Amino acid sequence: MLFNSFSFAVFLPLALALYWSMQKAPLKMQNVFLTAASYLFYAWWDWRFLGLIVISSSTDYFCGIFIHGSVTDRRRKGFLLLSLVINLGLLSFFKYFNFFVDSFAHLLSELGINQSIHTLRIILPIGISFYTFQTLSYTIDVFRRKIEPTRDPAAFFAFVSFFPQLVAGPIERASNLLPQFFRRRSVDYNLAREGCRQILWGMWKKVAVADFVASAVNLIYTNPGNKDGLSLWIGSFLFGIQIYCDFSGYSDIAIGTAKLFGFKLMRNFAVPYFSRDIPEFWRRWHISLTTWFRDYVFIPLCGGADHKPGRIRRILAVLGTFTLSGFWHGAAWHFVAWGFLHALFYLPGMVFRRRKLERAFHPGSGGIREWISIMATFIAVTFAWIFFRSPTMSSAVSTAGRVLNPAMFIMTENAWLHSHALGFLPLCLMVLAADWFTRKRECPLFALENWKRPFRWAVYTLVLWSVFYHLPQPDVNPQEFIYFQF
Repeated sequence: MLFNSFSFAVFLPLALALYWSMQKAPLKMQNVFLTAASYLFYAWWDWRFLGLIVISSSTDYFCGIFIHGSVTDRRRKGFLLLSLVINLGLLSFFKYFNFFVDSFAHLLSELGINQSIHTLRIILPIGISFYTFQTLSYTIDVFRRKIEPTRDPAAFFAFVSFFPQLVAGPIERASNLLPQFFRRRSVDYNLAREGCRQILWGMWKKVAVADFVASAVNLIYTNPGNKDGLSLWIGSFLFGIQIYCDFSGYSDIAIGTAKLFGFKLMRNFAVPYFSRDIPEFWRRWHISLTTWFRDYVFIPLCGGADHKPGRIRRILAVLGTFTLSGFWHGAAWHFVAWGFLHALFYLPGMVFRRRKLERAFHPGSGGIREWISIMATFIAVTFAWIFFRSPTMSSAVSTAGRVLNPAMFIMTENAWLHSHALGFLPLCLMVLAADWFTRKRECPLFALENWKRPFRWAVYTLVLWSVFYHLPQPDVNPQEFIYFQF
C-alpha cells in the first residue's frame, strides 16, 4: 500500500478511528491492533511475504530472551549467531542470490569456461532491508546489554511491523521506539497537528516535486551515451533533487503518520545538501541507516567502542562500511561503486577534519569559506549520484567519463534537452530554499506557527492544491517510492 494511493487515503482514517476508540481499553489491545493493521498494510502489496516478518519477529523475540537468560558467553553468542544467520540468511537469499549467481556466471564466462547457470525468479520482498536491520539491532543491543529484552510479544511484534516506517524507515532502535509501546497513549492534538503538517509537506515533496522531476531524469538517463556532458550533469542534479524529495518525503509522511498514533520517530534527514563536507553529509542523509552502520559495522571494524584504532584501521573500516552500505542499497556493482566512491570522498574529511566548521550544527555562520565547502560537497554528491541512478556499472562508468570530458560540453542536438530540463530548476531551488531558511526546524511547515492564521492557511491551501493537482488520474497507478526497491 503506497502512501500516495487512494487505498491509503481510506486505510489511514479508518485505522485511526478504530485505534483511538481503544484508548481506554487495555494497552495490549492497542498493540495487537497496530500489529494487525500493519500486517494488512503490508499484505496489500503481497500477503505471501508476511511470513518473513513473522519469522524475523519470532526469531529475535525468543533470541533476545535466551541471550539475556544465558549464563555463559558461549550460549549468548550462539543465540546471537542464530539471529544473525536467520535474518541475514533471509535477506541474502531474497535480495542477493541472483546477484551472486550472475556474477559467478559472468566470471566463468570471462575465463572462457562454458556454463549454463540458471537463476531463480525471486521477488524482492518490499521493506525486507529495513525491518531486518531494525529487528537485528534489538538482538545485538540485548547481547551488548544496552537494553533489557521484552517478554511482551504484542509490543515486540508491533515494534517490528509498525506500518508507518515498515517498508522504508526510518530504521528505528528498540531503545527509542519499543518503550513507546509500553506507555498508554491518548490523543495529543498538538502532536497530531504536527503530524498533519509533516504529512502534507512529505506528500508535496513526493508528488509535486519528485514524481514531476522524474520525467526529465528518465528522459536524460534513457540512452545516456547519446547525451552530452552538460545534459548528464543536469540529469544528475535533477536526480539528486528527485531522490531527496522522494525519500525524505516518505520519511516525513512516516514520521507524521506515527505522530497521529501517538508515536515519535527519529528524524531521518536534516538539510543534507547544505553539508560542508562528506562526513557531515552522512550525518544528515538517511540518518537512521548511517547511525546503524556506524554502531553495528564501523565501530566493530574499528575494534569496539572502547578501542582507539590506528589511522590505517579506521581508513579500512570506512572503506568496508561504505562498500557494505552501497551493497545494502542494491544487488548490483554500480551500487557497490557508489558506496566505495563515497568512502573515498569521506576519507579527506575524516583525516583532515575542519573543526572550526563543525562547531555549529546548523550551517550559515561560516561566510564564503563555508559556502565554498557546501558547493564542493554538493558537486561531489551530485557526481556520485551517476553511479546510483545508472542501470549498470558499464553505463555508470561511461556516463561518468562523459561528464568529466570537457569535449562533451558542446551545444549539439541536445540543446533542446538543456532548456527542457532547466525548466525544472525553479522548483528545485524552491525546495533548497525552503530547507535553508527553515534549517533549524524538522519540517519547513513548522516555521509557519508564528504566522497569522490567514497567511498560514493560505500556504497550507496552496501546498494541498499542488499535491492534488499533481496526483495521477484514478486509472493510473501512483509512482512507487524509490527506496521501495531496497
